[in-house]
Amino acid sequence: MNGQHAPQSFDRVLSSMCTEPHPAARTAAERFLATNPGDPATYGTIAELESRAVELLCTVVDHPRSGPDLGYLTSGGTEANLQAVRAARNLAAGGDVNVVAPESAHFSFRKAAAILDVELRTVPLDRDHRADIEAASAAVDENTALVVGVAGSTEYGRVDPIPDLCAIAHETGARMHVDAAWGGFVLPFHDVPWTFADAPIDTMTIDPHKLGRAVVPAGGLVVRDPATLDALAIETPYLETHAQATVTGTRSGAGVAGAVAAMEELWPDGYRETAQRCQRNAEWLAAAFADRGYTVVDPSLPIVAASIPTPIFEELRSAGWKIARTDRGELRIVCMPHVTRDTLRAFLSDLDRIAESDGSRTAGSR
Repeated sequence: MNGQHAPQSFDRVLSSMCTEPHPAARTAAERFLATNPGDPATYGTIAELESRAVELLCTVVDHPRSGPDLGYLTSGGTEANLQAVRAARNLAAGGDVNVVAPESAHFSFRKAAAILDVELRTVPLDRDHRADIEAASAAVDENTALVVGVAGSTEYGRVDPIPDLCAIAHETGARMHVDAAWGGFVLPFHDVPWTFADAPIDTMTIDPHKLGRAVVPAGGLVVRDPATLDALAIETPYLETHAQATVTGTRSGAGVAGAVAAMEELWPDGYRETAQRCQRNAEWLAAAFADRGYTVVDPSLPIVAASIPTPIFEELRSAGWKIARTDRGELRIVCMPHVTRDTLRAFLSDLDRIAESDGSRTAGSR
């Protein structure tokens, strides 16, 4: 590999939910590059590590018990969300089923609905960008197989009222899924109900390769009851193991090993320090935007959304900043571990220079 194909630097990456892996995760991943958790009878060591990964994830999400039969390491949040929908569909009484999710739900649920041929019903958000409980209650019916809540939404970092949504789901006979793909490793250090201990959740997505500091790919699916994985299993006649619940056959041993290494290294104190530092950076940045006259969405988790004029946004992209926008068009910055205060100062310096050059310092100059 020549210099033209060197890995991209994270120096100017401000809108990604992935980050630099922890050094321990990188080292562990390199040792297991050729192993396959999808064939546990052949690759016994990585199978043991996956069991350890699931136990650690159960600890993070306050599961009432722990064991290797309570989840597995996925390729990412998309696969985990798809599997939650698939399990709910398979466990439903039959006929056409639907899934109720807030408008803030990740686009992976649209993929899941299309692949699995289920109806996806999206419900509006309240003024704080969280799922509207009355709308969710009105949307469920006897054909609802799954209700989805988001714990750390992609655009604004909001946590839906998980216990209320869970009550709505179970009163209807549906299952409850929480998508904590990004938020799962920061929410343990915030006072908000989102875990298996807070509500009788059935399935949860949580990704070690995001704020968990594992290598990519290392997503996670955690289930309340092993019967959920049984509902996903198919026979595997040419393998020594009799069944497989995962979507993919061959999976990343590197991702599993890296996830275990990161969680063992960082849980809980390292994650707590990271969560607090990222939150301080988000609040500092939000205040800096407000001081400049931009409208900002309050960062309850370390995501900042600010109404930056489109020409300024485009010039910032041209200057090399890897930034993105919300569906409403706001600049969206995710204060991941690699996003330092110095990086944010450099970004604001470019923002000020560009805004001054075109004479529009506020969001009102679109």
